[in-house]
Amino acid sequence: MNISICLISFFFLFMMSLFILFIGLFFIMNNMVIMIEWEIVSLNSNMMVMTILLDWISLFFMGFVLLISSVVIMYSKSYMSSEMNLNRFIILVLLFVLCMLLLIISPNMISILLGWDGLGLISYCLVIYYQNIKSYNAGMLTALSNRIGDVFILMVIAWMMNYGSWNYIFYLEFMKIDIYMKYVMFLIVIAAMTKSAQIPFSSWLPAAMAAPTPVSALVHSSTLVTAGVYLLIRFNNLLIDSMIFKILLMISGMTMFMSGMAANFEFDLKKIIALSTLSQLGLMMSILSMGYFDLAFFHLMTHATFKALLFMCAGVVIHLMNDMQDIRFMGGMNNFIPLTSLCFNISNLALCGIPFLAGFYSKDLILEMSCLFNLNILIFMLYYVSTGLTVSYSVRLFFYLMINDLNLISVYNLFDEDFIMLKSMFVLLFMSIISGSFLNWMIFYKPYMIYMSFNMKLMIIYVSMMGGMLGFIISKMKIYSLNKSIKFYKISLFLSMMWFMPSLSTFGVNYYSLMIGQKMIKNIDMGWIELLSVQGMYLNLVNYSKLNNYFQMNNIKIYLFMFILWMMIYFLMFIMFMY
Repeated sequence: MNISICLISFFFLFMMSLFILFIGLFFIMNNMVIMIEWEIVSLNSNMMVMTILLDWISLFFMGFVLLISSVVIMYSKSYMSSEMNLNRFIILVLLFVLCMLLLIISPNMISILLGWDGLGLISYCLVIYYQNIKSYNAGMLTALSNRIGDVFILMVIAWMMNYGSWNYIFYLEFMKIDIYMKYVMFLIVIAAMTKSAQIPFSSWLPAAMAAPTPVSALVHSSTLVTAGVYLLIRFNNLLIDSMIFKILLMISGMTMFMSGMAANFEFDLKKIIALSTLSQLGLMMSILSMGYFDLAFFHLMTHATFKALLFMCAGVVIHLMNDMQDIRFMGGMNNFIPLTSLCFNISNLALCGIPFLAGFYSKDLILEMSCLFNLNILIFMLYYVSTGLTVSYSVRLFFYLMINDLNLISVYNLFDEDFIMLKSMFVLLFMSIISGSFLNWMIFYKPYMIYMSFNMKLMIIYVSMMGGMLGFIISKMKIYSLNKSIKFYKISLFLSMMWFMPSLSTFGVNYYSLMIGQKMIKNIDMGWIELLSVQGMYLNLVNYSKLNNYFQMNNIKIYLFMFILWMMIYFLMFIMFMY
């Protein structure tokens, strides 16, 4: 049964992806857009309608999501082979993909919310799949961070009741001239920032690495984290000449820089790749905020292929290292697992933007267009320094995994490359090599020439070479290096801990509220309120019943005392009546 559900899912998704990609080619060549309205139910002229938008963007994105999810499910067949509940895992992944597809084809805020919320809910189920304290904490951080975005989408839905329909695609031109539209745009941008993990919502993305590696390959390439970018691509008409997007440009540039720095300090293999995803998301968001939505979409597609492949290779390495994720224990992998090393290195080079691989076409174009845009020196420096840092952590990873000597005393199963995993990885290897040029021809079918000076053209190569040298130097650092010294301890801690964002968004958020709650319980609920209300009444009743019980013990002294007391009372009352 386990084999059948994986194989059936793989073949169905793979064939669907090829079919949808060919339809996407037809649409982009003929410049077609189809909008389908499906009337689900009609009652007394009130209709519930499901609207579906099919254009080249949604079709290409759906094709890539289905392709990557099909090979991830095939990869899971081997990777999760020891899992008892493999069917449950595959069904969760399929539900996850279904929510993403619903989000992609929706021009309606209600159905977008269904897909958006479904992604958040199922991602929680997948992050806590390995049930331990670390996974529970990571899952809760992921779910609550995404919940903020859900609330903002609900606020957009409430605001759009003014327009008469939730099909935002009809109102994009009108929204440009609506003076109140900046509020909706603000809400949409915040929602996109939470889903795509921009500062200050970045801490959930590395934490989500607690999920199984196939889930990481899917989540961090084409589904959950790209939902925010995709939403802004759909609202791209409203992005131009707005103050919100100047702020978004600044935030996404800082996210690129922060994640690039943190990845150079990190030693967990999956977290390094997660931080590189965060860096690329910052790149997509920043080019979106300049108004080049097609470039952001282009990089979204190319990034999805090589990032999924990178996670798959990391999964093989972790499996063969007996579930060890620390890169300091790795080394000499190319001698033991040559085909996986080949896939890993090619996807790493594509991430760096090495010419004629997938990442080169999109990253190079984005950086050249940013040179033509009217940017200040800070954003310009953030762009190029972050590009250098990308090459730096990629080269560092390459040296740690491939060049350095093996650092484990005993390795159990290092000579075992799984054929099923390799087949699924080779599909993405092919896509990582050709998808850049293929999408370049498809999306930009008119030839454009970007004229720049010689040094500006070569600026990217200069920065990449400097980043590569930095990565080589960092990979050779020992325990007595400068960044490990006490003098630089605080600054290196600050940079490696993502600017203390995980601490601020977990402990920092709940510490003061929990402390105030504890003081209120102590001073009010367990203090005066306790004494003056129910507890006080209870204590008084107990004391009275004890006294009553004491009187009823038939003691002669008490009887005598009570007789004298009552006689005195009667005597006093008699005197008072007499006078």
